[in-house]
Amino acid sequence: MKLHELSPAPGSAKKAWRKGRGPGSGNGKTAGKGHKGQNARSGGGVRPGFEGGQLPLYRKLPKRGFKNRFAKNYAIVNVKTLNDRFSDGETVNLSVLMEKGIIDKPLDGLKILGNGEIGKKITVEASVFSASAKEKIEAAGGKAEVV
Repeated sequence: MKLHELSPAPGSAKKAWRKGRGPGSGNGKTAGKGHKGQNARSGGGVRPGFEGGQLPLYRKLPKRGFKNRFAKNYAIVNVKTLNDRFSDGETVNLSVLMEKGIIDKPLDGLKILGNGEIGKKITVEASVFSASAKEKIEAAGGKAEVV
């Protein structure tokens, strides 16, 4: 098979609809734009959400909520995951978790949460620990180090 022999699957590619090419085309004269008005003009039409000058819906509805631009967004890992994926004596930090595919992005640091149980002596280096996570890691004989 050569490059010039390739063709799309039957029915997958539609031919371009040529507008304004005479009455025989079925789409001649006004080319589907009707007669006169803003939408018939070149460059005509209105922006999305425009309601003809009436106060648009997006301006009538109240603004809701609050987004804190300064909030820290942590990559979160539970103690249960550490127990399942790591063995005794290992050191767990952001880069190791990314290598193993446990987290995708480093975000603003690593936060360890206390969901699940841990029974291995692991040294965990993270930005933040929940109280229960720190307690469980240290109870298992590991270390919880704030980086």
